[in-house]
Amino acid sequence: MDSSNSRLFITYSIVVIIVMILMGTVIIPLLSGNERIIAILTLVGGLIIFFVLIYNIFEKYIKPVRSAARVAEQLVKGNYKARTYVSHYGEAGKLSNTVNALARSLQEMTIQERMQGNQLRTVIDNMESGLMLIDERGYVHLVNRKFEAMFGKNANQYIGYLYYDVLDQENIHKAVQEAFLYEEKIKNSFTISLEVEKRYVEIVGAPIFNDTKNLKGAVLVFHDITELKRSEQTRKDFVANVSHELKTPMTSIRGFAETLLDGAMEEEELREQFLTIILNESQRLQTLVHDLLELSKLEHDELKLNRKLINISSLLDDILPIVSHQAQQKNITFNTTVKNTIEIVADPERLKQVFINLINNAINYTPNNGNISLSIETIDMFVRIIVSDNGIGISEESRDRIFERFYRVDKARSRNTGGTGLGLAIVKHIVEAHQGSIKVESKIDKGTTFCILLPKQ
Repeated sequence: MDSSNSRLFITYSIVVIIVMILMGTVIIPLLSGNERIIAILTLVGGLIIFFVLIYNIFEKYIKPVRSAARVAEQLVKGNYKARTYVSHYGEAGKLSNTVNALARSLQEMTIQERMQGNQLRTVIDNMESGLMLIDERGYVHLVNRKFEAMFGKNANQYIGYLYYDVLDQENIHKAVQEAFLYEEKIKNSFTISLEVEKRYVEIVGAPIFNDTKNLKGAVLVFHDITELKRSEQTRKDFVANVSHELKTPMTSIRGFAETLLDGAMEEEELREQFLTIILNESQRLQTLVHDLLELSKLEHDELKLNRKLINISSLLDDILPIVSHQAQQKNITFNTTVKNTIEIVADPERLKQVFINLINNAINYTPNNGNISLSIETIDMFVRIIVSDNGIGISEESRDRIFERFYRVDKARSRNTGGTGLGLAIVKHIVEAHQGSIKVESKIDKGTTFCILLPKQ
């Protein structure tokens, strides 16, 4: 029995004792002899009976009710762990059991609600799209991590503020206003200029209604469509470049063929010259189609590497005579530094493509009497391949684009040497297929250095 219940029981007991004493002071003086003794015993017995009755009433009714009342107060305050004194007697027992059942239900609901809230927050925070929740007055109530990453601030700088005070983009303001005005889903787009790049964002806004169809706010979803825009632009550039690259040799072949049919066939010197041009252009066209097919396989993960343990020196023995002859034609000094013991698990034919493309590029973009060097060494569990030249170099703005399809640093020089503009794109895909990396360093009129790291295994 706690202190408050004890005080209440003592209070009731004192009241009963006082009543009995008053009754005794009134009745006993009026009696004498045995009657007085009988009266005193009666009063004492009555007092004992009253004590028993008060105790039973207190334990069976008053105590459970007071306990249930205290638990109800705790439930109102949000303490769903509180439980009442359990009585097994009558209506008070039902009350205690009902209050305890209510407390258990509320506690389970709270736990379930907390779990669902955590799950919902986890889902929202791990969405690939930014999310913002605005009430009917325009105050921000919720943003997720993706939104913070897109706009560069933390949640505390958004939540509790008016959306137009914390977001500068007019397209967002317009989207919110249209969602409130027309009460339907709207879509818009805008760009975010960051320090390094520009991000393209699509915004979808939808109004939020309560059960009585009253507008209570709006939810905004921000999709980062930068990669989609880049892919779309790449596709457009690819179609345009392919059309242009195919058009040039096809136009030459058709033009010279028509010239021959118009009468130039009879002149032996012109016939031989035109047929040579047609042959060269057809070979260029064939090379272009071959490179496009190769690149298509690489980009669509259709490349199946035939990996085997190969010796780098033995692999270069098949390549160096070809590229050395091309270098000699321009009087270019070609130096190689390769250890005989370097071995790697790789696809030999694809690795040959890497060497041929890089060395041919170096020869094509290095003037007569220049220098080219090929260095291969091992670093821990990697093989490092370095191809350097002292040619025309690559400008800083072109350096980020040289691995794009059809991109040429010097368009005239590349076409004159029969280049398709796909060589470095193929090299990059082959290196990545081997789980390697490639980077370039270059200075205008100083030369270019390509560095490749390939894992040995």
